[in-house]
Amino acid sequence: MCGRYTLTVTLDELMAHYWINGNNVPFHQPKYNIAPGQLIPAIIHDGTTRRLGELKWGLVPPWADDPKTGFMMINARAETAAAKPAFAGPLQRKRCLIPADGFYEWKITASGKQPMRIVMRNRTLFSMAGLYESWIAPDGSKVSTCTIVTTQPNELKASIHNRMPVILPPEAEQIWLDRSITSTAELQKLLQPYPPEEMEAYAVSAAVGSVRNDSPELILPIPQADQLELF
Repeated sequence: MCGRYTLTVTLDELMAHYWINGNNVPFHQPKYNIAPGQLIPAIIHDGTTRRLGELKWGLVPPWADDPKTGFMMINARAETAAAKPAFAGPLQRKRCLIPADGFYEWKITASGKQPMRIVMRNRTLFSMAGLYESWIAPDGSKVSTCTIVTTQPNELKASIHNRMPVILPPEAEQIWLDRSITSTAELQKLLQPYPPEEMEAYAVSAAVGSVRNDSPELILPIPQADQLELF
């Protein structure tokens, strides 16, 4: 699964990377421990241009009785999304990019769970495949939510966990955002594990386990002596 990630760039860097223009963009500052339930930056295509906005992490289907449903839908499995009522519609018509520069996973060790941060070797931004939806509350207010699509792990991630977020290579980003593409078979081709040779993982502080912690220290590699003993 994907349950925590980082986006440590500035708003200007984010807009430049995705070719976002205009002043109607949300406030953003570097985040080192993004968690479900929070508002997160996401990119959609409105049919004319790319737009940067905020979505609440945890997809709430339109028919849900309670927005707390979102906490059970922070991820959508690539293999079954097209068959799930909550994800089938968004997969065809409401796809987004969720920018990140790293994500966390907890590795089982002989001494407990060691948090790991997985990043690109060149430390660049990358785009996770997302789906979004809108839910109308009883008072008429609208809540825009999203989920991160996950897939089978690559060789690097398999040593840590049995799922990983779908990371779209740059050439696939526009295809994913293109509303005119509704073929499940064509979209499914994009939902593959990212090449492991372009990624790396390193151990970080256990402080990342608390959503209250959000500081640059969380992404620093911890000394070998402080890491839990691996099996």
